[in-house]
Amino acid sequence: MQLPEQPAQTGQPADPARQLIEEAFAIERPTSFRDGTPVPAVGTTPPVAQPGRPPMSQKATDASALMLATGASSLMIGGSASLVLLASGYADPAVCAIVLGGPAVIVLAVSRLMRRAKEVVEAAPATHHHHYRGDVTIDQRSINSRTRGLGKTTNNY
Repeated sequence: MQLPEQPAQTGQPADPARQLIEEAFAIERPTSFRDGTPVPAVGTTPPVAQPGRPPMSQKATDASALMLATGASSLMIGGSASLVLLASGYADPAVCAIVLGGPAVIVLAVSRLMRRAKEVVEAAPATHHHHYRGDVTIDQRSINSRTRGLGKTTNNY
């Protein structure tokens, strides 16, 4: 690649930046390199921690979100209870235990109740609604079969 020529100026020394650029373009060597050796499947480089939450199961993710929400709510409730006790000037340990421990217990009990209710709903059979006009006969028989043995004998019952 050729750089455009600049007219020579009389009495002026050569521009050092222009001289460096010309020397760089005068060197003949490749500007890219591709390594053809295969990449090893397992290397010696240690794993690098990725940003964000670490990968975990859905159950662990749900539990983590529940713990974060419970912690934030208990912090707000505990802080407000502390301000009330500080303002009143009366801080009995039994009152502190009831005021500060009660909401956390209630939150845990409600979360457990909601989880159990969710499990019951998931275990319940699906509801089917059918709307017909005219005479309808519904037959809900199920046929169970069992195949056993080397001769593959099938028994329907």
